[in-house]
Amino acid sequence: MTKTPELLPNRSAGRLRPKRVLFVAFPDIGLLDLTGAQTVFWAANKAMEARGLPGYERCTASLDGGLVRSAEGLEVQTDSLARFRPSSVDTLVLPGSPHMARVLDHSAPLVKWLRRASGKTRRTISVCSGAFLLAAAGLLDHKRATTHWLMFDMMGQRFPSVEIDRDAIFVQQGPIWTSAGVTAGIDLAMALVEADCGHEVAMEVARELVVYLKRPGGQSQFSELLQAQAEDSAAMFDELNLWIAGNLERPNLGVEQLAEQAHMSPRNFARVYKQKTGRTPAKAVEVFRLEAARRLLEDSTRNVDQIAMLCGFADEERMRVTFQRHLGVAPRDYRRRFAVRGSSAT
Repeated sequence: MTKTPELLPNRSAGRLRPKRVLFVAFPDIGLLDLTGAQTVFWAANKAMEARGLPGYERCTASLDGGLVRSAEGLEVQTDSLARFRPSSVDTLVLPGSPHMARVLDHSAPLVKWLRRASGKTRRTISVCSGAFLLAAAGLLDHKRATTHWLMFDMMGQRFPSVEIDRDAIFVQQGPIWTSAGVTAGIDLAMALVEADCGHEVAMEVARELVVYLKRPGGQSQFSELLQAQAEDSAAMFDELNLWIAGNLERPNLGVEQLAEQAHMSPRNFARVYKQKTGRTPAKAVEVFRLEAARRLLEDSTRNVDQIAMLCGFADEERMRVTFQRHLGVAPRDYRRRFAVRGSSAT
């Protein structure tokens, strides 16, 4: 039987070569978990080549090689992992699966390979539930990590030694990176491209893919509006919540005005809204204002006092109190930590 030749790094004397990014595929892999990050590295490689600089060599491999069927039904052609010397890999990427419980039941050979290979690469990252494979390999023991929010409880039950960060878009612990649900893998890949290739290249990639170069690792993976819409019991207030989100600049969004918008009496509205959403109307307006202010602090060059007015806080002090109560940080400090570069007006 002929031994499968290894794929070694391409080296030429005195010449830098592209960084090898190895995506690990397996049956029931989540297609966007795989292709989202792959596309980021592809676009970055194109931008680097245009500058005459080395970018990324992107490879997809599975234990046995050949076609691997994704959870969505599309088949992906892969090389065999045996062809790749781990020390030749710069970045090892473990995508997730919507059927991770089933994947874990048949993952022993892959986990064994991962446990051996990870320590020889520069960095190992997971997308979404790919964190379960890292945890199964012992790579997340007593480390902070994140995954899809629907899988927090499953992670805690199966791998209690993992310190789950329930808010982060992505988390770095030394050479190990984990990201939240599905598209958060794009955010993580964008952060890696910026670290490797610089802000200018990362911005070029963001523009080409029409994504934001934002959402640093400490930022919440939740949208207050999305959370509100996810509650079946609160569906009757979906239109009202959308209206609130679009009218935050109004300083007076009290029970009377909201009740009128919902075509209910103020007393009945206040009672039913709290019963269905778990929040008083006033608290709901406050968190919607907070989320809008966070986005403007991250993405815009408006002054903090302007943002306070646009979000209906009336003045910067009221916004500061709200930020301290919910996030434990002042708006200006939040901007310094999370603003996209070039969006840090005071």
